[in-house]
Amino acid sequence: MPELDTVMLSRLLTAMTLAFHIIFATLGVGVPLLISGAEWIGIRRNDDHYRLLARRWTRGFVVTVAVGVVTGTCIGLQLSLLWPSFMEVAGQVIGLPLFLETFAFFFEAIFLGIYLYTWDRFKNPYYHWLLSVPVVIGSTASAFFITTVNAFMNAPRGFELKNGELVDIQPLIAMFNPATPTKASHVISTAYMTAAFVLAAITAFLILRKGKSDYYKKALHFTMLTGFVFAVATAIIGDFSGKYLAEYQPEKLAAAEWHFETERGADLIVGGILSEEGEIEYALRIPNGLSYLAHGDLNSEVIGLEEFPEDETAPLFIHYLFDLMVGIGMFLVVLSGLYLLLVKWRRGNAYWKPLLWAVVASGPLAVLAIEAGWIFSEIGRQPWILWHVMKTADGATTSEHVGAMFILFAALYAVLGTICTTVLLKMFRKYPAETEFEQMKQG
Repeated sequence: MPELDTVMLSRLLTAMTLAFHIIFATLGVGVPLLISGAEWIGIRRNDDHYRLLARRWTRGFVVTVAVGVVTGTCIGLQLSLLWPSFMEVAGQVIGLPLFLETFAFFFEAIFLGIYLYTWDRFKNPYYHWLLSVPVVIGSTASAFFITTVNAFMNAPRGFELKNGELVDIQPLIAMFNPATPTKASHVISTAYMTAAFVLAAITAFLILRKGKSDYYKKALHFTMLTGFVFAVATAIIGDFSGKYLAEYQPEKLAAAEWHFETERGADLIVGGILSEEGEIEYALRIPNGLSYLAHGDLNSEVIGLEEFPEDETAPLFIHYLFDLMVGIGMFLVVLSGLYLLLVKWRRGNAYWKPLLWAVVASGPLAVLAIEAGWIFSEIGRQPWILWHVMKTADGATTSEHVGAMFILFAALYAVLGTICTTVLLKMFRKYPAETEFEQMKQG
């Protein structure tokens, strides 16, 4: 077990903050798209069920945004307190996307407030729907800009380091580095996908509990269709991500796939256990699969871990994180695809109880895949905080109070999580959809 020195405590505190924040950040990016889509369908079809979906999702979304603001502020604070050497170097280069991310959030927040308080204020309902569009743009832009910062950490560009000083800083080149296309598209796609499956899971649970009313059936169909589209998109982007790793971070790909020796026609390792002797046991091998993932060629050469110094490669447990992330992603594609097939098939039963329980599980599993994915991304970059520029140990604080900070922030997140869960449960239990729908029809 690694010693809990200042560097390790800083890493653990940052990891805890990101693990908590990423849930709210993901929903904050994905839910606005579903809100906007539901309202648009409701207007086009003159369907109050979809309008009610947009209303109720908006109220829940506002609560998660509030928590996300707090945890996002914590991240900004911790970057300065825990990683001062890193921010001293990188802050000069990536200041632009950090500023743009803040601007995008305020842009989103302004229109979210207007959207929230202007229901039924326009004779033409499309005017209200149009207010949701800037919210979607702002939330997605916020995700894009902050992801470019993480992409920069994996592919530092846009500066030169001479005699310990940064020169020739080019912020746009730093933002649009080689990692940006795959990382940003992957983050945005998975946010849309995860939000859809979380809302689908809640809907499926309510169908199991209350029965399949038209309101819940429409909600489930809309969220599962959206989830399927973005689950497929995520799988496609994941393939491009594998090819990016093969070209720019081959040691990360090799560690993730337990690929020890450079060879052509490399097998893809799925599952398995790594013995103390370094032997891979109980794994499923897909012949030539890694070569195809890495280069799109079944006989291409894939660089192995033997090519890199042992102290500059990631811990091998990231293989399990990679498999977990990919496995859940494939499950979500199959589940949503099966649901859609059963909806189209006349004799199919899309509300079969085992299928509904699988949908209920899909929400937590999608969140788990998000967590596994970012841990894989961050741990897979180790020992570098800035890839081949600065090691993590060199970027951390030397303060002796990180342990106390860890306890304080853990308590804060426990309180925030409890409050958020309690408020959401009371909000929707006190005003069930059936009651609110009747009020809408009467009003």
